[in-house]
Amino acid sequence: MKKIEAIIRPEHFQKLRVGLEEVGISGLTVSEVAGCGKQKGQKGVFRGNAFEVTLLPKVKVEMIIAEEQVEEIIDLISESSFTGDVGDGKIFVYEVVEAVRIRTKERGEKAIS
Repeated sequence: MKKIEAIIRPEHFQKLRVGLEEVGISGLTVSEVAGCGKQKGQKGVFRGNAFEVTLLPKVKVEMIIAEEQVEEIIDLISESSFTGDVGDGKIFVYEVVEAVRIRTKERGEKAIS
């Protein structure tokens, strides 16, 4: 099993969610986060005063999937979140040693399906 964690622009989340449902991924954890990388934030003006926003809003999407789905999900996230501009996001893939469904005590891939 693998954990995929994607940090994407908020406006791309809905398209990603629909794509994930189409390939059978329904279990997600979604968090509103803020961060910066090469994008470095942006400058703004409020009531005539300039200020710098160093952390930009992002959405973090996390899912545990079967190992054979990894490339398909990476491609789906990449396609649904791509603009070609700095700030499109990142995808991280982690090894998952075990998963346990608390209600039924199921383990492994049975616990995530």
